Amino acid sequence: MDFAQARARLIAHLGGEIRDRRVLAVMAHIPRECFVPPEEQLSAYEDMPLPIGLDQTISQPLIIAVMTEALELKGKEKVLEVGTGSGYQSAILAELARLVITVERLPSLAETARKTLNSLGYTNIEIHLAGETLGYQDKAPYDAIMVTAAAPRIPDDLLKQLAIGGRMVIPVGSRFVQELYKITRQKKGDLVQDLGGCRFVPLIGKNAWEKE
Repeated sequence: MDFAQARARLIAHLGGEIRDRRVLAVMAHIPRECFVPPEEQLSAYEDMPLPIGLDQTISQPLIIAVMTEALELKGKEKVLEVGTGSGYQSAILAELARLVITVERLPSLAETARKTLNSLGYTNIEIHLAGETLGYQDKAPYDAIMVTAAAPRIPDDLLKQLAIGGRMVIPVGSRFVQELYKITRQKKGDLVQDLGGCRFVPLIGKNAWEKE
């Protein structure tokens, strides 16, 4: 399969929805096929989520692009990603920001993502195992936070780690269907925007969902 050609078709498709050319340019050269299991590689550039094992998924490319665009990254930010998963989203963020701190609760996924990202030469990504509190307080505050799993409500623990003026994108709703929210932290009253419906795996932890 010609992955480069398939990637180009996907980016052309995303271009109808995404205005941030930097997001598209980054996604146009990151090899998504490296972040999925071998049996899923032929579907790597379909606009759909794919399983990566342990009941986790790599998100649909359009949703990834929408979430990334909403963070409004300019290149100097320190970004927190909650839910490393395959590491694909981490790679995109790393090319658009100064530093990415990403946390993953499943050790085997974290290790696989670390190996993949190292093999591709990324040096501005720190992968940590998730603790009891959501996020990674040691490196807060963050200019932007991306949450790649669904919470039942906007978690206060994450809002406290977001700098004033910072943006957080997070799916909020039930375990099965959610709305994608963009929250801009303000001194008086945070701004919350609804970016549309979505479907993510549950966010597990304090102030989120309990593990089944």
